Amino acid sequence: MHYDLQWSPAEKKIARAAYDSAVQCALARLMVEFKRRASAAATPSDMWDVGDYLNQRKRDLDQMFDYRYSQLPFVFARFIREGYLDETQLAELSDEKRQIIRSILSLASK
Repeated sequence: MHYDLQWSPAEKKIARAAYDSAVQCALARLMVEFKRRASAAATPSDMWDVGDYLNQRKRDLDQMFDYRYSQLPFVFARFIREGYLDETQLAELSDEKRQIIRSILSLASK
């Protein structure tokens, strides 16, 4: 599913800033968790487990980080749900876009 929304130049700047902020938050959290796991690794098996963890998180993040405008409502909803973005960062988007994001969040919580 995708939405055929029109994004004004101002909304594109807002979306880009919110997206970049969420990506940085996600990567910062991943870095903290990676360091925690790496410092706790005591055996070669633990080391490989850290590598497996990183590979899985990279796949997850690659899937989540989709900057196609048709996908941004879904991406923003996921960022909000996972705590990488606060909805107030999207306050200057159109009411329609914010309502779509809220609808996606509502569906995801059921």
